[in-house]
Parts: sequence; C-alpha cells; structure tokens
Amino acid sequence: MSSDRRRFLKKAGGLAGIGLTGPLSFSPRQVAQTEGYLRDLGMKLCLAYFWGIEEQKTALARQMDVLGAVGGINPGMAGLNQQKPWSREVIKGVKKAWEKEGLALTVIEGPPSLGTKTKLGLQGRDEEISNFITLMKNLSLEGIDTICYNWMPVISWARTVMDRPGRGGALVSAFDVEDIRDKPRITTYGELTHDQMWENLQYFLDAVVPEAEKYEIKLALHPDDPPVSHIQGIPRIMTSVDAFKRLLDMYPSFFNGITFCQGSFASMGNLSSGVDIPAAIRYFGNKHSIHFVHFRDVKGDKNNFEETFHDEGKTDMYAAMKALYDIKFKGPIRPDHVPTMAGDSNEKPGYSTIGTLYAIGYIRGLMEGVGKSHV
Repeated sequence: MSSDRRRFLKKAGGLAGIGLTGPLSFSPRQVAQTEGYLRDLGMKLCLAYFWGIEEQKTALARQMDVLGAVGGINPGMAGLNQQKPWSREVIKGVKKAWEKEGLALTVIEGPPSLGTKTKLGLQGRDEEISNFITLMKNLSLEGIDTICYNWMPVISWARTVMDRPGRGGALVSAFDVEDIRDKPRITTYGELTHDQMWENLQYFLDAVVPEAEKYEIKLALHPDDPPVSHIQGIPRIMTSVDAFKRLLDMYPSFFNGITFCQGSFASMGNLSSGVDIPAAIRYFGNKHSIHFVHFRDVKGDKNNFEETFHDEGKTDMYAAMKALYDIKFKGPIRPDHVPTMAGDSNEKPGYSTIGTLYAIGYIRGLMEGVGKSHV
C-alpha cells in the first residue's frame, strides 16, 4: 500500500464509523449563493413527520439538507404524556427532540385543540378555541410561527383507494365520488349546512386572528381534500379558489392566510373548468396570504382523481415554481402525497420514503432551474 493511501485512510478513519442513527456533530452548513442564485430560492424545504421521528427518514433528510420538520405536537416525544399538547413545556420538549435530530420544527400541521366542536359550532368550542389561543402563545414563545389547519370536521382527508397501480406499478391514492355515493349519511350532528360551516369559521376567525396578530402566528388554512361539497352528508366549504377569497375577506389580516396545497387546488372544479395553478399562486401571493406550500400534483378533477409523481400530473410544475419565485415566497414548502415506490412499504400511503426522495430531487431541481434562469 502506498504511503499516500495510508495517510488518506488514517485521515478518513475517524469517519468510518458514522452511521444513520443520529445527527452528525456539526452545524448545518451555510450554503452560499452561486452565480446570483439563492439556494432553494430562499424557501424552507421541509418534510412531514406525522408519525414522529423516523430514524431512516431523519437521516436522509440531513443528508439531503432538508432540515425543516412539519408535524403535530406529541407530548410523548418530550416524555410528557400526562401534559396538554398546547403547554409550553411540551412544545419546548418536542422542539428540542427535533433539534437533537439536527432538524427544526417549522410548521405545526394538524394542531391540537381544533376539532369537531369548533368546526360544527358545538358546546365546548369556546374551550377548544381558548386552548388553541394558548397553543399560539406558547408556539410564539418557542419561535414557531406557522400553523396549518383545516376545516374538515368528522371526515378529514379522504380517499377511496390507497393502492391504485400508477406509473411502473408504483402505488398511488385516488378518489372517486361514485364509490361513496351510497354510503350512509352521518346524522349524529343533525342536519348540517354550508352556511353553518361558514358561520362557525367566522366565529373562529373573530376569536383567534386578533390573538394570532398579537403573537405573530401565521394561520394557514388547508383546502378540503377532496374538494367536494359533501361527504356522507357532512358539508365541506373550502373547495374552490372563490372560497379562499372569501376566507381572506372574512377577517382581513396578514396572519389569516392559506396553505397552498397544489394538489388540492389542482383537483378543484371539473376537467373543463379547472384551476390555473400559477395564476392562483400569483393572486394569493400578491395578497401576501400564502404561508405554507404543499408541492404536489394530480390527474383528474374533484370527482375522480389520483395522486401522481411530480412530473406526470396536470400542472405545469415549472410554471408553478416560477410563480412562487415571482411572488417572492420564502416560507416553508414540502412535498406531499408521493407514490409508494418499489422496495418501500405502503403502510403510510402518500408518504413513501423513496417517493419522497424522488420528490425532493425534483423540487430542488425546479428551484435551481427557475433561479438560475433569472439571474
């Protein structure tokens, strides 16, 4: 063995034992601008962690330099199962758990204490709203400023198929309204109307937006998914671009904003009257109301659609990224609902680790392509 080779191996020996079980002992690298291009267009690339810390996924995230974490507040992550998830101690503990992984808790998606009572205007909603305000205060104290929430009571995110074969045999989720047409109506809460849903949303906004302004918490309402008018008798209201325009008018404030879920917006309307995604981004972006982005795509329309790889859906994804660049969006962005690819489990449909890797590569490539074409 040559002396040069021995010197190299000796120097490299300290790295040989590094595994995937924890973060490396150095700070995230500082990425400089290249040729006038700002890495990731200045956006905060994130991954979703709805099942807590996943060893392989967090290791891959560090390796990809995708250091934002999106998820809920699970007291168990902080060893505080007996405490309320909106307490400062729990939030601080959960934040520290992510920091130990080399990641930053960036968006609370699926916040605690915002449930059926609030969305349906039931007895007990004032307590839920009070706890939500406490959550905002304590998140602010810990430096977390974005909450992604939805207005889908009883039945939230819904699909009728979780394993439809897609490109090359990858598994995708899909929705067909015909498959739920004969399902029994849910009558537990009486006869519900869209007007009631709007009234309940107004009540919520009137109570929480002033507090969000005080604590500088960006509220980002997610579209109904699927964006149909009812599911089993439960009305859904956040199903169109016009609905989100109405939302912003209900309580005009920078802190009353939206989660721009591209797949949800792309599935709105019918095949002959779909949403122009770049135009919608520019409309809401020019109002400074996009606080969080789910970057994904679909085929079909609100009544019959399926998830797709990022490069095979109905949306011009380059044009969408260009629109985000044009509105100077610098907030958190994550891939969503990726196909389950060969070698991965479909235990968590839409959140395949391998599919997520493909998505991040595609998204970052788009970002660089848009950025370097405008320097």
